[in-house]
Amino acid sequence: MPCVADWLNNPFSIVQGIFAQNVPNSDWEKKVTEYFKEKLKENNATNWVPSLNDVPVHYLKPNSLVKFRCMVQDMFDPEFYTGVYETVDPNTNARVLHFGKYRDVAECGPQQEIDFNSAQTVTSERQTFYCVPVPGESAWVKEISFLTELVLSRVSPSTSYTPSRHKRSYEEDEDMDLHPSKQKEQHMGNSSGGDIYGCVEPKRLETEASAGHHLISTNCSPPLDLNFPLPGEKGPACLVKVYESWDSFKVNDVLEVYGILSVDPVLSIVNSEERDSSTLDPMECMDTTEEQRVHSPPASLVPRIHVILAQKLQHINPLLPACLNEEESKTCEYLSLTSLFVSNFMSELSPVRAELLGFLTHALLGDSLAAEYLILHLISTVYARRDVLPLGKFTVNLSGCPRNSIFTEHIYRIIQQLVPASYRLQMTIENMNHSRFIPHKDYAANRLVSGVLQLASNTSLVVDETQLEQGQLDTTGVHNVTALGNLITWQKVDYDFSYHQMEFPCNINVLITSEGRSLLPSDCQVHLQPQIVPPNMEEYVNSLLTAVLPSVLNKFRIYLSLLRLLDYSISEEVTKAVEEDFVEMRKNDPESITADDLHRTLLVARFLSLSAGQTTLSRERWLRAKQLEALRKARLQQQKCVNGNEL
Repeated sequence: MPCVADWLNNPFSIVQGIFAQNVPNSDWEKKVTEYFKEKLKENNATNWVPSLNDVPVHYLKPNSLVKFRCMVQDMFDPEFYTGVYETVDPNTNARVLHFGKYRDVAECGPQQEIDFNSAQTVTSERQTFYCVPVPGESAWVKEISFLTELVLSRVSPSTSYTPSRHKRSYEEDEDMDLHPSKQKEQHMGNSSGGDIYGCVEPKRLETEASAGHHLISTNCSPPLDLNFPLPGEKGPACLVKVYESWDSFKVNDVLEVYGILSVDPVLSIVNSEERDSSTLDPMECMDTTEEQRVHSPPASLVPRIHVILAQKLQHINPLLPACLNEEESKTCEYLSLTSLFVSNFMSELSPVRAELLGFLTHALLGDSLAAEYLILHLISTVYARRDVLPLGKFTVNLSGCPRNSIFTEHIYRIIQQLVPASYRLQMTIENMNHSRFIPHKDYAANRLVSGVLQLASNTSLVVDETQLEQGQLDTTGVHNVTALGNLITWQKVDYDFSYHQMEFPCNINVLITSEGRSLLPSDCQVHLQPQIVPPNMEEYVNSLLTAVLPSVLNKFRIYLSLLRLLDYSISEEVTKAVEEDFVEMRKNDPESITADDLHRTLLVARFLSLSAGQTTLSRERWLRAKQLEALRKARLQQQKCVNGNEL
């Protein structure tokens, strides 16, 4: 009976055993998947599996089971591989069947040769995805995921690594690479025992660039671009090879994959030989070389994961169960635990909302109305599309922010502490004219080159318009601003494929901070009215973050993620009452009440209801939504009168 160490440390031994017992029956592949699925259902078993998000690849044991939380940045063409092949011993004519699944290079024993003409050979197909860490993933997501894995793996049986020793993060590992003396000291200090993640010699360590974007490869003269959408990102990029149901995954999906880690150095040798081959036509060779660099980078820099199990993630908040709907929660036990978690948290929702409102009110300098709208914004999500119109988006323009100050930077720090993924886009002329917002197809390398707007679903994008100064937008700048406007209005980004544009729908929460009314479209403008003016904004925000308990902060994080996943409906009775109320409003003020006002008030009522844990609209919430909208409009009108122009 295989032990835990077998399926974690040496999954190939499990696959080989199932393959040997079931050949020539083709069911062996299904049985492999079922075996690992059952193993991972065991108590905390998923936390025993080392994660590429936490551990640098050169500390992981090759051919061991690993997991990776990632976004699909690009998908390559499907590739054929030898699923089953036969080897023959020329001396004895003894024949042995082997599986090629989950491998990059076919293996055969000593004195054996592959029989390419064997009738037993099976050619299969697999799909390769180029995957990167979730863009803009918050530090707290990484920390909690790492700590959960570390704590729970302490009580696990023998695994492919020893969790009792602190695992170095990518940032710490980078520091060691930049200071080789530290690296040498640590290796000398641990010379008595083997490496915790497998026997890895120091010479196998690769250099990681500080920006995380480019890695130097000995086989490539230019640096290898890891194609991260956002600048300054760290972590691994992986070629994820999927064998089943790959049609259900698409570009920008967030996945968690479990598979066999492949960092076979033979891959680099093979690819180098292919690039150096002089048998190709010179013109064809140029394109082939560039495509080879991108599609077959050195495995030590871009490892391969041969997927055994993969799931599309609803969210990346480690404080929540992975799946919260009944369709995804396959087992009754898991479903009951999930329901218990949700019901327990919903029972204490009211005090959590009150604390969050107070916290955000302090963050917004005492403005409780702006804090209310910020909560509604943070739980908003595109829940459906009617033709081209995305329903549920709620882009807020927070105007009245001090120009060229650090206010937006500190508001973004607060948001970073609350949401799982975010990015602050500084809307300067320099950034507009020189940044790459829109992903485009590079036909020479046959890959999708990433852009800033290639973000995972539910990412919070904070656009800092207070940085905008006078200047001239060039062609790139105009295209970037247009793309940003389309993302806000239609929740889509048109990727550039040179000869045509391809629409990629998205679900991005956009918060715009500006001095006056934003140049960009928005669903709702809230003018900030600070009640306090702290002498030192940085100290003020630091004290605010220090004062809130980690347990309370975690409740805020659960609150915001959970409410976005709840269903919502309006009964026929309430719908009729709302319609009658709107007709009455039009009668009283026909000039200022429009259909847009009804749509916005319904949105506010929706998110107000959800923020209170109510999945249906009540008369009380509708009246509260009307009240908030009246206060917001009155504030805008007051500011308009003060300034003498429209905000």
